[in-house]
Amino acid sequence: MSAGVTLSPSVRGIVLDIEGTTTPISFVHETLFSYAREHLRELLAEADRDDVRVALEGLRREWDADPEVQALRFTQGDRTSGSFGTMAYLTWLMDRDRKSPALKTLQGLVWQRGYQAGTLSSEVYPDVPRAFARWRADGLRIAIYSSGSVLAQRLLFAHTTHGDLTPFIEQYFDTGVGAKQSQDSYVRIAEAMECAGGELLFVSDIIGELHAARAAGIDTLLCVRDASADVIDSRPKTIATFDEIAGPGTTPQR
Repeated sequence: MSAGVTLSPSVRGIVLDIEGTTTPISFVHETLFSYAREHLRELLAEADRDDVRVALEGLRREWDADPEVQALRFTQGDRTSGSFGTMAYLTWLMDRDRKSPALKTLQGLVWQRGYQAGTLSSEVYPDVPRAFARWRADGLRIAIYSSGSVLAQRLLFAHTTHGDLTPFIEQYFDTGVGAKQSQDSYVRIAEAMECAGGELLFVSDIIGELHAARAAGIDTLLCVRDASADVIDSRPKTIATFDEIAGPGTTPQR
């Protein structure tokens, strides 16, 4: 285990990735993504709903703008909502883990129904709720930045097995601010939080995202879950649990 990190007094907020950072990758891929695959077609049958219609219009624009898609055997007629072509395209996007805003919106709408029905409940690592409480008590602001839609983020933290964690979270960001490995995205997040880059810490399990955040002047930590001590200790500024992040003037938990 690393020695832990005590934040600088200048840090006012912590921005967190979700998958592999607050939430097990297995839950996202095996539970959420599988649930979306099983129920997306049901949602497409409700194409007259305003939220579904707007998402499908966005999906068509993405389709038209993607040169890789133009080589596929999807016809213009196939793209009507509720048709096999639309579902086939969504499946193609999911198979490639494409960060399609329209797909993410539709997945969020499917998950919303699942959470409301009690079919879904979300997982976070056990250190997450106690860290949230500790950081807020230290006066730190908490924000989330994920490729999943803001709706999906809110739902995940509202329906965890540890209860509703949304009261701890001040802001949510998705790819509407930009790609997660783009420096500009983190500049926009800092502006939205009315913070200088040096007043924020970004925590993620993806090194490319950390490089982008650092380029924007934001401090970073690499979160490595379920890894050996040798792997963790071989990397600077790396944590295995949020217990290792302490607010100014406090000591990381061990």
